[in-house]
Amino acid sequence: MKQYTAIIAVGVGAIVMMVVIFGADILKLSVATQDYDIFVDPILDKQSLFVMGRVIIQNTGFQPLTNIHVNFGAGDTLDLGTLKAGQKIIVSPPSENPMVFVMISADNEIFVNKAYREMPKMVGMMGS
Repeated sequence: MKQYTAIIAVGVGAIVMMVVIFGADILKLSVATQDYDIFVDPILDKQSLFVMGRVIIQNTGFQPLTNIHVNFGAGDTLDLGTLKAGQKIIVSPPSENPMVFVMISADNEIFVNKAYREMPKMVGMMGS
């Protein structure tokens, strides 16, 4: 009987550890941890006839981000102004832009420089 109790205790302990570890990862994604922080995800969607680019920008901090400036490269820029805490927007570069990288800057020493990534193609999806 004591062996079964020990096995059950080890199993319950392992489950509790997994909940703590995975729960901490999920909390990092949904709870702001800094006053000023930004998430940037530049995506390229290559179709057979055209290439579409979009940049997801989200304020992941506690405070509003002000004076947000987007540089798509090749002289193409966009001034966004202010993003409230948690607010997400999607912007697209001009169609003639080479879409190699995007640089985002804002007040409070925010600067992100990222290269575009391609969307994975799935069988049966448009452009695959």
